[in-house]
Amino acid sequence: MTASGGEMSAFVNSIEIERPAGEVFAYVVDPAKFPEWQRDVTDVRVEGDQVGSRFTTVRKIGATERSMTQEITECVPPRKWAAKGVDGPIRPNATVSVEPLGAERCRVTFGLDFDGRGMAAAVVPMVRRMAAKVAPASHQRLKELLEGDG
Repeated sequence: MTASGGEMSAFVNSIEIERPAGEVFAYVVDPAKFPEWQRDVTDVRVEGDQVGSRFTTVRKIGATERSMTQEITECVPPRKWAAKGVDGPIRPNATVSVEPLGAERCRVTFGLDFDGRGMAAAVVPMVRRMAAKVAPASHQRLKELLEGDG
């Protein structure tokens, strides 16, 4: 359930990566690295890497670019990380968990949802569908980069 009492339709996807969990965690939660594996990210400004720090991503969405600022709300290396949107009409909320599956392999689970403010709340279902189409390709790109195939 969301805070407003509606049903949450968060996108969740997992991928296994043949690298140690600590290395994967350090890479995947570094916003400065997002453009390397998230093709829709064209620019990032990072203000820090601890809980309470903020970062702004510029994403190409269709024919336009949108900037979104998020605040890191949880960082428990090498296991959990979360960030929430803090500005704009549509605010992304992301989670990452990394589960070791041995010394050289791990499972990364991504959660993504969006909050809409005002009239933008009506387009949140469409934004969720768009993200669900794009995110798996980004996760596959992450796997290829970290396993040395990219």
